Amino acid sequence: MSPAQPKVGLITIGQSPRADMVPEMLAWLEGAEPLERGALDGLTAEEIDALRPLSGDHTLVTRLGDGSSAVIGKSHILPRMQRAIDELEAAGVSATVLLCTGEFPPFRHNKPLLPADQLLGHGVKALARGARVGVICPLPEQQEDMRQKWSDLTGEGDLHVAAGSPYGDVDGVVQAARRLAASRVEFVVLDCMGFTQAMKRRVQQEVQVPVLLARSVVARLAAEVLG
Repeated sequence: MSPAQPKVGLITIGQSPRADMVPEMLAWLEGAEPLERGALDGLTAEEIDALRPLSGDHTLVTRLGDGSSAVIGKSHILPRMQRAIDELEAAGVSATVLLCTGEFPPFRHNKPLLPADQLLGHGVKALARGARVGVICPLPEQQEDMRQKWSDLTGEGDLHVAAGSPYGDVDGVVQAARRLAASRVEFVVLDCMGFTQAMKRRVQQEVQVPVLLARSVVARLAAEVLG
């Protein structure tokens, strides 16, 4: 008898299903059955608009079910993410992946919980520590958070951050890549799960150095838990 197909929980900070992300990740997830939940599932446009960041909150950007994007404050969605973890574990997942590279506090869980932020962060630091690194994040208001997040990765003056949203015209991502190319970076990190393989290829054409794609790094490491 062949072993049962493992179930993997996938939690987006936006709305599920993530047709723009999950099908691409499944190529690396070793045939696992995806069970998706979203922190904004079931909310109206007005309810989502009420979740915008307050003063001092961390800004996050994500995709909604209609393909549009939304800017939300991290503090608003933490209880909803915990609820999603509980639901997925009750549904029998072998592990759950948090599909956001933002930093989150510890959540309650009984099965392995894999935060994209830590998987990406440790993976990139193993590959690129000490190099001249460029980071692309979605929003200009996230750039200072990115500098703090990656401050221990490079020497002084060797970290370069540019903004280009994966949820808009790809030209914004290309322009960000060109700014990093002008800084002569040696690695580029696409620090958002919304960036796609196609965007990685466009960025690589501009910078001509290795480009580390968040969803690829996260999915490949998660597969090690599920295999």
